[in-house]
Amino acid sequence: MDYIVRVNMSTESVTREKVPLQYAGLGGRGLTSSLVYHEVPAGSDPLGKNNKLVMAPGLLGGTGASSSSRLSVGAKSPLTGGIKEANAGGTAGGYLARSGIRALVIEGEAAAGRHYILYLGKNQDYQLVKVDFEVKGIYALMTQLREKYGDSISVICAGPAGMNKMRSAAVVVSDPEFNPRFAARGGLGAVMGSKGLLAVVIESPRGMQRIPADRSRFIETSRKLNRLLLENPKTGKTFREFGTTAITKVVSEIGCLPTRNFSQGSFEEVESISGEALRDLIRERGGEGCSGKRCMPGCVICCSNIIPGPDGKAVVANLQYETLALMGSNCGFSSLDDIARLNYVCNDIGADTIEMGAALGVAMDGGVLPFGDLAGTLKLLEEVREATPLGRVIGNGALITGQVLGVKRIPVSKGQAFPGYDPRALKGNGVTYSTSAMGADHTAGNAFGDRATTDPLKTDGQVALSRKLQLRAAVLDTLGFCIFARPPLLADPDIMVDLLNSLYGWDMDSSGLWKIGEDLLKLECSFNRREGFGPEYDRLPEIFTQEPLPPHNTVFDMEPQEMARVYDFD
Repeated sequence: MDYIVRVNMSTESVTREKVPLQYAGLGGRGLTSSLVYHEVPAGSDPLGKNNKLVMAPGLLGGTGASSSSRLSVGAKSPLTGGIKEANAGGTAGGYLARSGIRALVIEGEAAAGRHYILYLGKNQDYQLVKVDFEVKGIYALMTQLREKYGDSISVICAGPAGMNKMRSAAVVVSDPEFNPRFAARGGLGAVMGSKGLLAVVIESPRGMQRIPADRSRFIETSRKLNRLLLENPKTGKTFREFGTTAITKVVSEIGCLPTRNFSQGSFEEVESISGEALRDLIRERGGEGCSGKRCMPGCVICCSNIIPGPDGKAVVANLQYETLALMGSNCGFSSLDDIARLNYVCNDIGADTIEMGAALGVAMDGGVLPFGDLAGTLKLLEEVREATPLGRVIGNGALITGQVLGVKRIPVSKGQAFPGYDPRALKGNGVTYSTSAMGADHTAGNAFGDRATTDPLKTDGQVALSRKLQLRAAVLDTLGFCIFARPPLLADPDIMVDLLNSLYGWDMDSSGLWKIGEDLLKLECSFNRREGFGPEYDRLPEIFTQEPLPPHNTVFDMEPQEMARVYDFD
């Protein structure tokens, strides 16, 4: 039996209820967005007591299917003002699913000045524990929680950025080695902080396995998925060797790599921050550095890394492409050591490196400090940690930073910073940034992998491409799959259908699977519409339609009337 666990921070109570029938076939993003849609009143303050923070494993969470135990986190976003879901790897999604918790709903708000830890123990031993220590950073917090509760736990937490309710704040999840993973986008860490909830500690449900309705069929399909992932050159080899940084040089070559606050699409020093350079650095330094790490138990893709310093000691885990782009080329940094150090500090603050990198780039463009100034950037990040007035400006993201500093080029859509693909040279992503209820989010539908079939510099076919990609992302997020598992899953969607049917005893076909995604995208769009964000909000900032992007000197010139048809699935 699966339950929804509700935590009322106002009354300091924890209750559980059977999953209502209307949510019975949902998980992950499908469940977080549905609960937010139905339970958060229109016009609610994202950082007020009427907003709700929902955490949910995907439908396949806690099973043996590779790459399927991500944790979705949802709320009304303080960054965009609309609905938001962000998801992370780590152990929490699997722990919740195996504990029979379909969703964790955080409601109300704690009394002023009070912060709590939610402890979810075995046998429904649920407790809200008042925090009696000062929080300086994510790494120290995770260490303190392990010392208090032991190593057989998973942690979901907010760092200083979240507890200070900054819009760049992420929700942080521990991985199998207690490195932090991030449900990064949308400022959801600020929602967690606004509730007064510092952390969720989940005791390992050892010995409690999800039992499929058809065990042999589920195991057979899971093994098939594993085999296909390992046989695929990208998921079986490239990601293990390079992680997501494998694409860095290609993004620069096609002209959409954010460079010096999105003023260029190619970085002249891209070789020094490429995936190849990162691989070589890890190999040459050895020590604690390595590639091929997994962020979720049982994942066969193993795309994570640990970056060593010159002494071989670990600096940060995990350095990904988006951080290389937004905190590297976008801020004028060409040293992997500098970027790794900045990545560590952002992680410790509990901030999204995409939003923070974009805000720093805007600040550099606005004259606060030069591009590539490491000492100045570290100082700014410490101001974010300490919540000084300037720190609060930067910590609240690229839009507020640009507005305060009077910068014209502010790379955002729906208030959220562009990720590592400039939409003027990857127009399918521009359609997704514009039309998705999630705002500028590559995980909502990334066109980078479809360059061979749809010219990224032309307008032809971009709306249809974005529609397809957004639909796929919605389904994968609902099942709890990492987007890197796409190749075999999208080549043969019956794998997903068979996994669901054999786990739950359903009789779904592929049309039912895609219907889940269609309904979800329409529901999320409806949430934003009722919040007052009409079709005129589904645009990129005017400057990106007018300022040509070198080296191709293209602008984002998609017609709004065409983009308005993105959810015409019939």
